[in-house]
Amino acid sequence: MSKHSSPSALFDTLEEMPNPFKHPAQSIDHLLAESVENALQDFRLASEFLYSYRGSPDTFSTYRREIEHFLQWCWLIARKPVASVQREDIESYVEFAKQPPKTWIGEKNVSRFVNRNGQRETNSEWRPYVCSGGAYVCSQSAIQSLFSVLSSYFNFLIQEGHVAANPVSQIRQKSKFLRKHQGKAQIRRLSPLQWSFVIESAEEMARIDPGTHERTLFVMNALFAMYLRISELVETPRWTPQMGHFQPDQEGNWWFTTVGKGNKEREISVSNEMLDALRRYRAFRGLTALPTPGEQTPLIHKTRGSGGITSTRQIRGIVQKCFDFAEENLRRDGFPEEAERLAAATVHWLRHTGISEDVKFRPREHVRDDAGHGSSAITDRYIDVERAERHASARRKPIKS
Repeated sequence: MSKHSSPSALFDTLEEMPNPFKHPAQSIDHLLAESVENALQDFRLASEFLYSYRGSPDTFSTYRREIEHFLQWCWLIARKPVASVQREDIESYVEFAKQPPKTWIGEKNVSRFVNRNGQRETNSEWRPYVCSGGAYVCSQSAIQSLFSVLSSYFNFLIQEGHVAANPVSQIRQKSKFLRKHQGKAQIRRLSPLQWSFVIESAEEMARIDPGTHERTLFVMNALFAMYLRISELVETPRWTPQMGHFQPDQEGNWWFTTVGKGNKEREISVSNEMLDALRRYRAFRGLTALPTPGEQTPLIHKTRGSGGITSTRQIRGIVQKCFDFAEENLRRDGFPEEAERLAAATVHWLRHTGISEDVKFRPREHVRDDAGHGSSAITDRYIDVERAERHASARRKPIKS
């Protein structure tokens, strides 16, 4: 294998990953021909580092991606163990991550591992980086994630006595990699027109094929109306979303309990329209109008088999089908530019859109608590009054006097 050949995946899903403290890896056979001295030790320590984030699936996925990329670069490109990495190596790695070899870039997200004959094997179609079309572009947020995760990783290695210093913190001029943004960063969200087409498309899909898309409609409503993160709809080792997590208080106000980012439990106020959406979804599933105390029915059901959805990829697939249908409807009705922008949307935009719409008329403290934001400053990023006023004052400024 040449050093620019596509590497195999290193780390499986959180559900399939063995406890590295109880069952340390004995080999990394799929990279044996390319591995360097102490590569197995690197892999074991990285596994322990990642496993410590098992309480937060979102964090685990982010850290897994960054550590996987970095180890692959160390072993296959730099040909050195992690303990030998210096500041200049980190700078070289960042440049590599900004423009990886074409053989390392896939056209779609696929599973890292697949089941074959009862065994977990690496998926030959998997690639470390993904670009659905055009030239690969490494965003500023991706570079920020790289620096943040690697810095935490090296701090862990220092505590383990594996390295003496953190080469990431030794980079004095990160500014040549990271741009500073003047003012508030713009939140990526759907326009009012896009959202209206999306929810109407979900309703149309539910009418055409209720057996499949009543679930789609409920998912879209929940992500928008309750600002849910995708991970808050799926079953994980730390939390299993159930119908019984919708419950009224003594005044008859309905709340939804979830466990979100940072393993923090929070209550979300449920609007009248969201409650109507819940009634519709439950009626389709043959349940009582509203949940009973302690009801353990899975919140998002599987269309085949029993139980609830356990993969965020399934939720993404559900939402993407709705986005694709809405995009077609936008083009059909003469909104090609809105359709193009919708084509770039992700599931998380629904959370951003719901928050952005609500801060227009709800107290920000209420939105903050429902969204699970750590501070009002985060919620303030969704308020566009100042930005709108700035543009309004510039709209009619003359060029010719």
